[in-house]
Amino acid sequence: MSHILFILNDPPYGTERSYNGLRLAGATAKREGTEVRVFLMGDAAACAKRSQKTPDGYYNLERMLKGVTARHGLVGVCGTCMDARGLTEADLAEGCRRSTLEELTDWTLWADQVLVF
Repeated sequence: MSHILFILNDPPYGTERSYNGLRLAGATAKREGTEVRVFLMGDAAACAKRSQKTPDGYYNLERMLKGVTARHGLVGVCGTCMDARGLTEADLAEGCRRSTLEELTDWTLWADQVLVF
C-alpha cells in the first residue's frame, strides 16, 4: 500500500496550482493500492468551500475534492487558516473536515510521499 499526502497552499481560483494538485490527487486515488490524503492550508482552505458556483465548462474544486473523498481519501482543512478566512465547519464541502497542524504532522509521518502545491 502506498500512502501519498498532497499539501495545497494556493487559492482555489486565480492560479492553477490547487487545480493541478487536485487533478493529481484524484487520479492517484483511483489507483489500486494507494491511500490519498489532502491537506488544505493558507488560501487553499477556500478550495473546500461548500456550494461553489462556477461557469459552465470551468473546473470546480468542490467537485474535485468529492472525487478524492468518494475513493476513501481524507481531506483536512487547516483550522487556523479557516478562522483567518472566516470559514466555519458548516462552510466545508461534504467529506472535508477541520484539521490541525498536529494532524498534518501525523499525516506527514504516515506518508511514503508528500507532494506540495
